[in-house]
Amino acid sequence: MKIIIVGCGKVGYTLVEQLSTEGHDIVAIDERADKVSSISNAFDVIGMIGNGVSFETLKQADIASADLLIAVTGSDEHNLLCCMIAKKTGNCKTIARVRNPIYYNEADYLKNEFGLAMTLNPESTAAQEIAQIIRFPFAQKIDTFARGHIHLVHFRVRPDSVLVGRSLQDIRINLKSQMLVCLVARGKEIIIPKGEFRIEAGDILGVVAERRKVNTYFRQLSISSTSVKNVMITGGGKTSYYLAKLLLKTGVNVKIIEINQARCDELCDLLPRATIIHGDATNEDLLLQEGLEDTDALITLTNMDEENILLSMFGKSRSHAKIITKVNRIGFSSILDQLSLDSVIYPRLITADYITKYIRSASNSMNSDVESFYKLADGKAEALEFFIKEASPVTGIPLQQLRIRKNTLISCIYRDKQVIIPSGQDCILPGDMVVVILKDYKISNIAGILEK
Repeated sequence: MKIIIVGCGKVGYTLVEQLSTEGHDIVAIDERADKVSSISNAFDVIGMIGNGVSFETLKQADIASADLLIAVTGSDEHNLLCCMIAKKTGNCKTIARVRNPIYYNEADYLKNEFGLAMTLNPESTAAQEIAQIIRFPFAQKIDTFARGHIHLVHFRVRPDSVLVGRSLQDIRINLKSQMLVCLVARGKEIIIPKGEFRIEAGDILGVVAERRKVNTYFRQLSISSTSVKNVMITGGGKTSYYLAKLLLKTGVNVKIIEINQARCDELCDLLPRATIIHGDATNEDLLLQEGLEDTDALITLTNMDEENILLSMFGKSRSHAKIITKVNRIGFSSILDQLSLDSVIYPRLITADYITKYIRSASNSMNSDVESFYKLADGKAEALEFFIKEASPVTGIPLQQLRIRKNTLISCIYRDKQVIIPSGQDCILPGDMVVVILKDYKISNIAGILEK
């Protein structure tokens, strides 16, 4: 695909980084020469200095032959106008970042009127992911498939866990667990395990389970699934607003600490059921006074990564709360792993995954489509959901007879509202939704899991 990306800020940079590894031809446009230079020096892409809203700039970028334009500048209005010009000029697919809550509430209208393929809101998608984790506080991260019926739950194995030292076969037979361990992160090593694999303390497991039975399965493994009733959020930005709206709808008590008085006044109007505190969240006495030690979850959403990390570490030292940390810069993930923070959210990675999913689905020419797509373990593995439209080389044949590539696991099948953790005798059928975990290669269709 030929892709034009307008805006080379944090999200634009991450998109270029991820999409360039997918083999696409990319043109990156920004008015700031330093941003363009940084991207063109780091990746095999064409960098252009210019205004992406300008017809002449888009013409120089060869918009007429482009398949997709993604507008992620700092202005919603510029993004929408850029997409409109691109649509009129080149007739390509367009994606716009729309962050303002006023516009985002009208996302469907804007999508239809501007002919957008997708609208993006990193803050809203981050809030949705955090809300998902709040529902299952033992999890570090949760990915969803089959329209929410299947969960891929990531969690760290504690030293006192009943799982330590047990093989996956033993867990399934003797502990009667219906979950499937499909991915293990052990230090820097990423493993798609087989039945004889033994779990060690500190492993981060990715397990597939039916959504409505997740809590039951984890209770069987003596892993706490206590519900979260009270949440403290530091920082009152857009992500905090979207998150508070989601949590308040589910009956969770929300307290937001924000240093800017004007923003506090605005949040009081927008979120009348939330408790808004005007103060500096880095003040330890204030956090303790506002009930940090008794809160069920602490979510650090200030605009500074360092502040979020320090607040999370303080919260971990002074409470038993579930800790969720927002981090914008992604270059220090290995260091963050050593801090053993509960859950770390990278909004721009989530955004990049959404777009990659769309692109893979749009460029797919086989009998199945990518319905969901997630990068796992810092991009070292992937989880993909395929909808099987009709017969293909993988259908109607028992899984044990398929010549499936190394480092590949068919982890789940969703058929007729039933979740199937497959065995070797199961078959994939047309109409199924199939979740595949893989590493060391990339695919856009289900037939790609077979050896050539």
